[in-house]
Amino acid sequence: MSKLSHIDSDNRPTMVDVSEKSLSERAAHAQSRLRLPPEVLAQVSGDEIATKKGPVFATAIIAGVMAAKRTHELIPFCHPLGLDSCKISIAIDADLAVIDCRCKVTHKTGVEMEALTGASVAALAVYDMLKALSHDIVISDTRLISKSGGKKDFRRGA
Repeated sequence: MSKLSHIDSDNRPTMVDVSEKSLSERAAHAQSRLRLPPEVLAQVSGDEIATKKGPVFATAIIAGVMAAKRTHELIPFCHPLGLDSCKISIAIDADLAVIDCRCKVTHKTGVEMEALTGASVAALAVYDMLKALSHDIVISDTRLISKSGGKKDFRRGA
């Protein structure tokens, strides 16, 4: 059985010691989905929704990148990382807005939490900007799609 990485031998919460690990390239891809009701979908033009608050998806991308860079301030045991790359895209698929966040870093620890945070906060920003149109927007399926580097790689469905 696997042991939790953030619990010490006395069963207390702790930050993982990465001092003995070597630097390697790490990457992660996370995704969040928002189910958009018809009144919101009717506002989509091309690949954006324009509102009085500004362009929804462009603003959400900025919010997601900002959040990914500050993950260590939000999640207690995350190491501060200087991300080498954080790219967020948002696409409409039927009644869904699909947010993908891809992060890369060369470090001693991975970037899964940064990618998950970026996707999550981008989804929250979309909700915030569109809630005047409908409160029936549903944020769902925030999950890790893949990660590479470190002890083991992961790919959803593989």
